Amino acid sequence: MKKLSLLILVVLAAAGVALAQCVPSTTNPCTPYGPNGGYTPTTTYTYANPVSPTTGAGDVLGAHNGYGRGCVMCHAPHSGAFGNGVATSGDIQNGMYALWGQNLTPLFGQTFNFSGDGAAKYPVTLPADGGITSAHDANTIILFCLSCHDGLLTTVGMMQGQTVETLPIVGGKAPTLLGLAKPSGGGEYTNDHPVGGNAIVGCGGGYNWDCTGGASGAAGTGATPTPIAMNGPASTEFLVNYPGSFWNGSGNPLASFGGTYGTVSAVTCTTCHDQHSMTVYSNKKGSFATAFFIKGQYTPGANGNSVAQFCRNCHGGESNEMHGLTNVPTI
Repeated sequence: MKKLSLLILVVLAAAGVALAQCVPSTTNPCTPYGPNGGYTPTTTYTYANPVSPTTGAGDVLGAHNGYGRGCVMCHAPHSGAFGNGVATSGDIQNGMYALWGQNLTPLFGQTFNFSGDGAAKYPVTLPADGGITSAHDANTIILFCLSCHDGLLTTVGMMQGQTVETLPIVGGKAPTLLGLAKPSGGGEYTNDHPVGGNAIVGCGGGYNWDCTGGASGAAGTGATPTPIAMNGPASTEFLVNYPGSFWNGSGNPLASFGGTYGTVSAVTCTTCHDQHSMTVYSNKKGSFATAFFIKGQYTPGANGNSVAQFCRNCHGGESNEMHGLTNVPTI
């Protein structure tokens, strides 16, 4: 009887180790979550790359599932940040926009300089207390994102400060608390991609954009924004023929100010990231594997080019097509 009990314990222990080491892939769609659907902070989970859009690697919220908290990690259905147990005295609009449930008060009115030629080339001033006019305003989006991802002025809640996913090719993790990665001699965000009203996608020139087909119509009116296209015949246009492009049939992803479409062709956090889907990007052309909440086909791999193709969504001057190569597939 003792031998049988010992054998059962060994089997159970082995099963526990197997579950802890489960690595989801296209052939093994195991669930990369701990008890009750939440991430286990003491366990490092590795996501296979690319992730299959059909089998996936758990819920598409991925890391934003918040250890099983789900949507309420960011959106409090009642009482704003107070509903998430966060005291936000001084936030007179607490939870009024997007039911935001994180503490915004340390960031109100802050000005951050993002990467560029000169420390202040891409400054962003976040809304002041009481100054939010729309949850879709570009600077409000930046404010919301930094309320979790700053890490310097904001209180970190339910986060580990690094990506759940292991970086492909090079290995290791990437920081997710961006303000803490301050470079020597620079500001908190001078090593981060520019966002805000000065981070615009230029028309013509070296980037070869045709902005005559840009967005029109105010948000909420039912008007469908027209994607900006790259110059050239439709038969060779990269943005028309690359199904995983975020321009392809998905509307205009660029930023607006005041919550209306077409006011400026600028970049905000949600231009490049879909905060609601970590592993799958979907548009009218289908569903594509992605990673790190990237808003496009994004599957880093040896000799692949999908990462470069994603960047070329905006940086058209560096595309294959603008160098005379019109038949390079996305892999």
